[in-house]
Amino acid sequence: MSAPLITEDHKDRVLWRLNRPERRNAIDKELVDALHAACSEVEAEPRIVLVTGEGGTFAAGADIAQLRERRRDAALQGINSTIFDRIHRLPMPTIGLVDGYALGGGAELAYACDFRIGTPATKIGNPETGLGILAAAGASWRLLELVGEPLAKEILLAGRILGAEEAREVRLLNEIVEAEDLLAAGHRWADRIAAQAPLATRLTKTVMHAPHGAHPVIDDLAQAVLFETEEKHTRMTAFLEKRRKS
Repeated sequence: MSAPLITEDHKDRVLWRLNRPERRNAIDKELVDALHAACSEVEAEPRIVLVTGEGGTFAAGADIAQLRERRRDAALQGINSTIFDRIHRLPMPTIGLVDGYALGGGAELAYACDFRIGTPATKIGNPETGLGILAAAGASWRLLELVGEPLAKEILLAGRILGAEEAREVRLLNEIVEAEDLLAAGHRWADRIAAQAPLATRLTKTVMHAPHGAHPVIDDLAQAVLFETEEKHTRMTAFLEKRRKS
């Protein structure tokens, strides 16, 4: 039996491949467990994360066969919401490479990423109410922040599925590329992120995700940490020397 998640490690990034192509990468308990293990590695050694799906589909939702059998206690465990929140809070930015369907839990996984790159075949949305449930793994509140209340209600309450161009127009997708260029585009975005000071990037993400009541104290504390770093001094010195020579 093949692993539900394939990881490829690089110096400053890691690629996660959802590997259930025969089920269109439906998110089941085994895949959730594998994602938790992958998160533990990135939390211990912070790196940029790229997430993609095998077989021309990002993730066509949760595994309905498993979902049908879950009862109240399973819902209260927050199986999917816990892993997607953990991915959202990873120390370095995450990039979703969204080819084909990203529906239900697959869409919520994409929403949890910091950036999303799609292809012309991308279809993203939340049909949960059509199955008698709600999008309980982040979409009901995260989508409001991403696209605003009117469009979020169309997606969550009326089952609207967005195509690639529609998703880009509302910035749910940062970019659209051809499927064969998707991985290269993800690495290009990762290169841009990696060119920034890693700790500054990490703390900026932390500050951005902090609750409103934590500001401005958390901003000042994070800045105080960065002001003491050698990298801040080195980068600013290089900037000033370059400007002096120009």
